[in-house]
Amino acid sequence: MKDLGKTKFCLGLQIEHFPEGIFIHQSKYTDKLLEKFYMDKSHPLSTPIVVRSLEVDKDPYRPKEYNEDILGPEVPYLSAIGALLYLANCTRPDIAFSVNMLACFSVAPTIRH
Repeated sequence: MKDLGKTKFCLGLQIEHFPEGIFIHQSKYTDKLLEKFYMDKSHPLSTPIVVRSLEVDKDPYRPKEYNEDILGPEVPYLSAIGALLYLANCTRPDIAFSVNMLACFSVAPTIRH
């Protein structure tokens, strides 16, 4: 047997050891995900949730309108939703709401979504 030291990666999770305890995260996966969907140059927000409006015309989460164009297959909308669902359910439950809202429009996504 050979002692390989403390575990740093296991099943895609990054593990950091500190005197106070262990910190588990997936920052490498998140960075790869942002690069894959060309979001690596985006700016973070303190609160990513957009407030819904009581006025139907101003609600960003309203259903597809008749004159809205549907995104083509060149936009990997479903792939992004799947990757974000994995990230939300496994490591970031605080973004589960936003991903759920995006998934509602996966049949006919528009630029607004």
